[in-house]
Amino acid sequence: MNHGTTRPVADRTAPGAARRVTARLRRTAAGTVARLAGGRNDRHDSRDTTAAPAPRPTAAAPAPRPTSAVPAPRRTTAARAARAATAVLALALLATACSGGDGGDGGDRPDRHGMEYRTGTLRVLASSELADMGPILDEAAKATGVTVRPTYAGTLDAVERIASGEADKGYDAVWLSSNDYLRLRPDTAKRITDETPIMTSPVALGVRPATVARLGWDPAKVTWSQLHRAVADGRLTYGMTDPKRSNSGFSALVSVASGLSGAQSALTEQDVTKATPRLKEFFTGQKLTSGSSGWLATAYARRTDVDALVNYESVLLSAPEKLTVIRPSDGVVTADYPFTLLTSARTEAKAAADRLTTYLRSPDAQRRITATTLRRPVVAGVRPASALARDPRRELPFPGSRAVADGLLDAYDNTLRRPSRTVYVLDTSGSMGGERLDRLKSALAELTGDFRDREEVTLMPFGSSVKQDEVRTHTVDPASPEAALDAIRADSRRLSASGGTAVYSSLREAYRFLGETPSDSFTSVVLMTDGENTDGDPASAFDAFYRSLPAGQRRTPVFPILFGDSDRGELDHIASLTGGKLFDATRGSLDGAFEEIRGYQ
Repeated sequence: MNHGTTRPVADRTAPGAARRVTARLRRTAAGTVARLAGGRNDRHDSRDTTAAPAPRPTAAAPAPRPTSAVPAPRRTTAARAARAATAVLALALLATACSGGDGGDGGDRPDRHGMEYRTGTLRVLASSELADMGPILDEAAKATGVTVRPTYAGTLDAVERIASGEADKGYDAVWLSSNDYLRLRPDTAKRITDETPIMTSPVALGVRPATVARLGWDPAKVTWSQLHRAVADGRLTYGMTDPKRSNSGFSALVSVASGLSGAQSALTEQDVTKATPRLKEFFTGQKLTSGSSGWLATAYARRTDVDALVNYESVLLSAPEKLTVIRPSDGVVTADYPFTLLTSARTEAKAAADRLTTYLRSPDAQRRITATTLRRPVVAGVRPASALARDPRRELPFPGSRAVADGLLDAYDNTLRRPSRTVYVLDTSGSMGGERLDRLKSALAELTGDFRDREEVTLMPFGSSVKQDEVRTHTVDPASPEAALDAIRADSRRLSASGGTAVYSSLREAYRFLGETPSDSFTSVVLMTDGENTDGDPASAFDAFYRSLPAGQRRTPVFPILFGDSDRGELDHIASLTGGKLFDATRGSLDGAFEEIRGYQ
């Protein structure tokens, strides 16, 4: 495959510690970008998003340029810095990446993921929204003899698999919405090679037509400043994915920061500082958050009180409800979905990838892609689907400095966005004794490093009922965050196992605790249980209770974690009823499940 290149990336922490460090890093210095120092001031030319990106020739990556140091963080030192950096790349990898083989020849062999290599099959770690490419990949298999076997994974997981080399053991290629985030990390530069853009989709705003009419907007002329003014005046609300977990969320964050700062090239820390007051106002309008673009669209469909949705243009146009798609006239950030080989891929996998990408960039395949997925073609001469607007938009560049990207994320988490308010309903029944309780304590201890400034955290352990004398609530004070984090860790260590399993009664207590009047925060309930409901209310009683709640309180989702012997059907029903999402800790780690939920809080 000779379409792509590996581009240089900025210096970063070693990947081995990244995931744990990730749990400690978010807050790098005073919580605002104004305190960021140094960093490259790279300038990138803006480009028209309607132009077809050309394949990039392979080139050796030069040594990364040094960046200025970031001021000493308020909490842990290097660990915190590593977290923010990990998070940056975390973003785009909404889906995930892939890699395969040992780079040598030989027959099929099993790998640790249970995906053995087969000639003619590419094992691909991919962004979740690429599931809609299934029919086109089936046609590609008939035309080229190359079958794509995708694995969809979360952002942080994907970054870590690539950076640590774990992806090399089970995948041949990675197909993400963007590789920009990978390039901020030097330990990934040597692991990815040829990049071939397949299609594009800008991040845009989908607005209910009635709202557009009420605001008197011409969709083709709306700017980020107009969007900000409507939000600041209380006339517009929206949903957006978490920038640390999703490419669409980070792209939106970069777009609005660029638009409100008036930046003419890659964002600098001065640009972000200049825009911070208006950014704070803009994010008061965010009423929905999510770790993935797909779940965000589903959550939005349940909410009649949210006017708009920030997401990929293709997702917005495919939404069940008709939305007016607005690409702000002062610029957008666009995903180019590069099919990227891992350097560890076998020779035959590289040849197969070349056949596949050549087919996907053929005019016939490009026409099929744009018609089926509503993404834009990357090959000159192929017209976009009729639903796609043709007027050009300036392409806003990705931040050229790691310090700027990290600072922007840190500011979003701890200063700009609405704070979180979460009740952790924790099964500490008799069956949780021993190793299971140890795992829960360990997961909670690690999670403390991920709590944001201003966040309210309640631990609500239960057995045959809620253990009221053990319920504790802590709020992370920006002036002294470690006090709350130390208290949460101490409360976690004191958890003990006893009693039966009162799932539904305990959930009722969580909703009662949160209260009937919704606060100006992202509220949620996290339920962790290792068994079926044996005590207290039955499922029917909780269903009736939930449906009787005021509309505002019904907007609080429950995120159950499947663990131990818990009933998948039972937990899936709770998630569906409340608008939450089920997370599976039986196939991975409990701390990983808690960490993944963070994108939805």
